[in-house]
Amino acid sequence: MAQGRCMKCKKTVEIKNGQEIVMKNGMKAIKGVCPVCGTKVFRILGKAK
Repeated sequence: MAQGRCMKCKKTVEIKNGQEIVMKNGMKAIKGVCPVCGTKVFRILGKAK
């Protein structure tokens, strides 16, 4: 599983229900929810290949 920073909890958490997406600018990212508080968590991975 990927990790991301939760802005509400102010700590690094495992991304729950993470889905890999490709943004408009061609970068890959993972979006999901925080397992602690349920807030959306988003992490940019890098260039899509």
